[in-house]
Amino acid sequence: MAKVKGAVVVDVEKCKGCDICVHACPTDVLALHNEVNGKGYHYAYMANPDECTGCMNCALVCPDSVITVYRVKPQKAKV
Repeated sequence: MAKVKGAVVVDVEKCKGCDICVHACPTDVLALHNEVNGKGYHYAYMANPDECTGCMNCALVCPDSVITVYRVKPQKAKV
């Protein structure tokens, strides 16, 4: 069975860097960026994008709803 891949999109300017999503991620995909957004907060980003399964834990726990998760089912290789 093919592994489902995910992608996390964070609204950088609205992220407060609360770090809740980072701890909620079971595959250690997210981290806080060293740079800051316009409000001076370190924002969440995909530090390990290849590990994302699209589980949506990060989006569910985000108190400001600034995370969107996309899931993509890998295409089967044509023989």
